[in-house]
Amino acid sequence: MKLQVLSALILALLLTQLPVVGKYFAILNTMIHESGHSLMALITGGEVRRISLLPNTSGFALTGHTSWIGQVLTSMAGYVFASFFAFVFFFLISRGQYNWMIYILMAFLAINLLFWVRNVYGLFWILTFGAGFLWLLRTGHEQVVQYVLLFLASLVLVESVTSAFEVMWISFISPGQAGDAANLARATKFIPAPLWGVAFFVQSLYFALLSIKRVFHF
Repeated sequence: MKLQVLSALILALLLTQLPVVGKYFAILNTMIHESGHSLMALITGGEVRRISLLPNTSGFALTGHTSWIGQVLTSMAGYVFASFFAFVFFFLISRGQYNWMIYILMAFLAINLLFWVRNVYGLFWILTFGAGFLWLLRTGHEQVVQYVLLFLASLVLVESVTSAFEVMWISFISPGQAGDAANLARATKFIPAPLWGVAFFVQSLYFALLSIKRVFHF
């Protein structure tokens, strides 16, 4: 199991560096990230107008808010949500509960397809990724399915950390362009974008450590 996890993490890290195929798979993390924004908007009494998933792995959730705290919590939710679900996936895999990971992934795909994602590439990605995932579940050998799920969990883990590092880096060199960190800096006024960037990166490392500990037991 440990060797499988290590190989899946290495494969995910290498694959996400490829220009086309890597970006295609990395959008899985983007979908989870934007779903986090959307769910938090709904929880805090706001609304979700649409989600866009873009070929360069970026995305955005267009949401409406009824309060300042709702806006802040929604902006915070994306990176935390992706990191948390990376941990959830590794927790389920460590317990051998692969079916629950399948249910969660299918729920993400279905909800985004039916209610949120409306741009052409986003719909293309959900339909093709979902079709491939369903085909694998119907025709794949159990061990192959399990390794693919481990790879997808590793992909989300790797991307949750690398994307958080990227926003932290951007928050230092170009604070106004640092995505969620910039939005939070504008909303809170007294907390600058670099501090939000550092917070996003630290929490991603924390959940990554929890995820790895589920498997390597240190």
